[in-house]
Amino acid sequence: MPPVQIRIDAVELPGLTCPPGGPADGGEPDHRNVHVAVQRRDRPAELLDPQPGDAARATWTLECTAAAPTGAATGTGTDVKGPYVQGRPGGRFVYLSWGAVDGSGAFTMFRRAKLMLDAVPDQVLGAAVGRGLLVGRLGLTDACGKPLCGRVVPPRIVWTAESAG
Repeated sequence: MPPVQIRIDAVELPGLTCPPGGPADGGEPDHRNVHVAVQRRDRPAELLDPQPGDAARATWTLECTAAAPTGAATGTGTDVKGPYVQGRPGGRFVYLSWGAVDGSGAFTMFRRAKLMLDAVPDQVLGAAVGRGLLVGRLGLTDACGKPLCGRVVPPRIVWTAESAG
């Protein structure tokens, strides 16, 4: 399986505070000292390089491998695997977890963005495997001024193939 890196380049972070989402929050207080990080597969408490919510930009680089898919997804595209890649073949994704960091440094997640790798165009993913680097560029503030969450696909994220270091 050839190595490939995924680099996530994020801009437009929402800030260090996040008010509750609405009536469903039941009076939940503001989230303070907001940070964002990439969540490790099967280890939600293990986060890659948490960045403050008021940073000018945030970048994460994930070491991965690429192979022809197996199982139900056989014959379609390329399957990307790695310690920070979630999901099954044909439905892989990367979680960006948003959390409040308390005085002791504990991260309490309150929402996540799901960067869908199955939405990367096949030509871009194939070129990224050949060149060694898949780059996703996106803004992290939603239309309401809060941390981006939910399923993230183009055009909200732009995927390109680049040459690795």
